[in-house]
Amino acid sequence: HTKNSRCTHRQSASRQARRDWNNVTTTNMKVVGLSILRVGRDLSEPVPLAMVNDLSSFGYFQRQGVSEMLTFFSKTFTKRTQPGQRQSVTHESYIVHCYVRSDGLAGTVTSDLEYPARVAFVLLTQMLDEFAQEYGDAWKKEIRTESMPFPKMDEYLEKYQNPAEADKVTKIQKDLDETTEILHKTIDSVLERGVKLDALVERSDDLSRQSKMFYKQAKKTNSCCVIS
Repeated sequence: HTKNSRCTHRQSASRQARRDWNNVTTTNMKVVGLSILRVGRDLSEPVPLAMVNDLSSFGYFQRQGVSEMLTFFSKTFTKRTQPGQRQSVTHESYIVHCYVRSDGLAGTVTSDLEYPARVAFVLLTQMLDEFAQEYGDAWKKEIRTESMPFPKMDEYLEKYQNPAEADKVTKIQKDLDETTEILHKTIDSVLERGVKLDALVERSDDLSRQSKMFYKQAKKTNSCCVIS
């Protein structure tokens, strides 16, 4: 009986993962998550200082896994973004927009494919500037995860959900010159030669066993987004 119930639970979880993915692709959600991180030569991995996600389109029991995958992708891609560089990494139906400032303060915007990259990078530029103003140089030595709360991130997440509205602001402020180079890459072109995403997921300390299982299930059923 226990074995059958476990099997049924796994099948149910897999079906739920597919439903979650279908819900995401049919809703009008634009931005899934924002993060602020610190990178530096003294760190083996980027340190997420503050993060905020909108997981309302995911099933309740999947949200922890999706949240962990957002953290994982933010760290993985930020680590592979050079100081002063802006790059948008496409994976399935989502893009992680990464910006690393020359001083080591970094940020990511995870959005759907339709979201304008220019708006995402204006958001990042403004958000990181305000974060640096609020904390001064305190972040430069911080090694604890999510130890520097920044409530304005919630405002940014809400304000920038509608890129058309946000674009009105960006046209006025001109925070990011339109000639600024934005690199558009796939995961394969971001990862080092011979490095596979599956292997990074398996080795990651950011992901619980449950999230790794969810990743594998989503990949098998081809129902992935930020979680595949």
